[in-house]
Amino acid sequence: MSNRYTAEFKRDAVALALSSDKTVTEVARDLGVSPEGLRGWVKQARTDRGEGPAGALTSVEREELTQLRRKVRELEKAVVILGKATAFFAQDKMR
Repeated sequence: MSNRYTAEFKRDAVALALSSDKTVTEVARDLGVSPEGLRGWVKQARTDRGEGPAGALTSVEREELTQLRRKVRELEKAVVILGKATAFFAQDKMR
């Protein structure tokens, strides 16, 4: 089971990793978190500051994409339901 860390903890861990002379692995070990997790947080923080690779999504963009995908799924379900309702009422009208 994975641990959930607060945004404040992640922000502080990233700041420590970026300002420390230690490697990310050493900082992660000191904080008791996964080195890969901390590397991911650092990478995302750099992207959020505009220092990431071209095309990388910021946290705000990722959240917006997640919300839009959720909305698309809801709308697709609504279209299917409306299509079935239309077919039902069309068939009922033919009788």
